[in-house]
Amino acid sequence: MIENVVIIGAGNLATQLALALTEKGIQVKQVFSRKLESASALAEKVNAAFTNDLLQLLPEADLYIVAVKDSAILEVLENLHIKNDQLIVHTAGSVPMSILDGFSNNYGVFYPLQTFSKNRKIDFSTIPICIEASHPSTFLALEKLAGRLSSSVNQINSDERKNLHLSAVFVNNFVNHLYAIGADILHEKRLDFGLLKPLILETAQKVQELHPSAAQTGPAKRYDQSIIAAQLKMLHDKPEYQKIYSFVTESIFQFQQKHDHVL
Repeated sequence: MIENVVIIGAGNLATQLALALTEKGIQVKQVFSRKLESASALAEKVNAAFTNDLLQLLPEADLYIVAVKDSAILEVLENLHIKNDQLIVHTAGSVPMSILDGFSNNYGVFYPLQTFSKNRKIDFSTIPICIEASHPSTFLALEKLAGRLSSSVNQINSDERKNLHLSAVFVNNFVNHLYAIGADILHEKRLDFGLLKPLILETAQKVQELHPSAAQTGPAKRYDQSIIAAQLKMLHDKPEYQKIYSFVTESIFQFQQKHDHVL
């Protein structure tokens, strides 16, 4: 059983994971961050020790969780000093498990598929947690840990996880950027973004019940050229928004033409 962990990182995911583990009775023994103030802030929330020196990591944790940005994982591993049999995982969507090979004989991936923010508490109970491991016994240990946090635990290999992460970029990061553009358009006209929130919620609710193609509505699906032309004209002073509008409109129309007949 994994009963205590060291968290390497203090960003959005690291923060929410540390809080969730603590809530379930798993001790966060120590938090590492390059920025001492970040390590200290998270450590205070979970009653843990903290450090900004990888050489000062506590030596006997059940699990070391590397929850840093993708580009920093290898640097952390190269400066990490743990025993060959100690369990280490990373939490990245697009980094293969094999990056851990050679740094321990006991390793895996612990990838919660969700968007995280430091100051927005999140319920882990329904978050898909994607597990990959170097050995069956390692997988079982990670599976039990994930099961204490979530009812959705999934055995997902590195290639599958990359595709999940790619899909997540579309449905989360790109969609949120479009929210930001919508908010910007309304802000310039002194209109409240809150007016769109019921629409956003209903769109999200619909895809819980319908395939996204079946839920698609709007002028792009109908290819209503008069509305499309008028709205492009409204964006005349924002050519970057015009490009996005035109590209996405054409993409929706072409996608629906191909997929409507199979739904």
